Amino acid sequence: MEYANSVWCPFKRGDIENIEKVHKRATKLIIFLKKLPYLERLRQIKLPTLKYRQFRGDMIEVFKLIHNFYDTAASVKLNFNPAGSTRGNKLLHTSLYVIV
Repeated sequence: MEYANSVWCPFKRGDIENIEKVHKRATKLIIFLKKLPYLERLRQIKLPTLKYRQFRGDMIEVFKLIHNFYDTAASVKLNFNPAGSTRGNKLLHTSLYVIV
């Protein structure tokens, strides 16, 4: 359901609701959890919410980028533009690599 969420991350409310509908329906298939609210069903079977899974996946990708876990020969190099607008935020001078 969420394969490659670091590449394709649903941000539209309709897409998120469709994924959540599948999870809600799947958790209702467990008979002894059927009457519980959705978040309680997730707690009972120890599954995180979609929002948490997306956030965790994003943080894993950031960690990989910062610590150079990607092979530079197999990925595209992205350079920061120091002359770009940062809306007052400080710009870090580092290189990022993204898998294509």
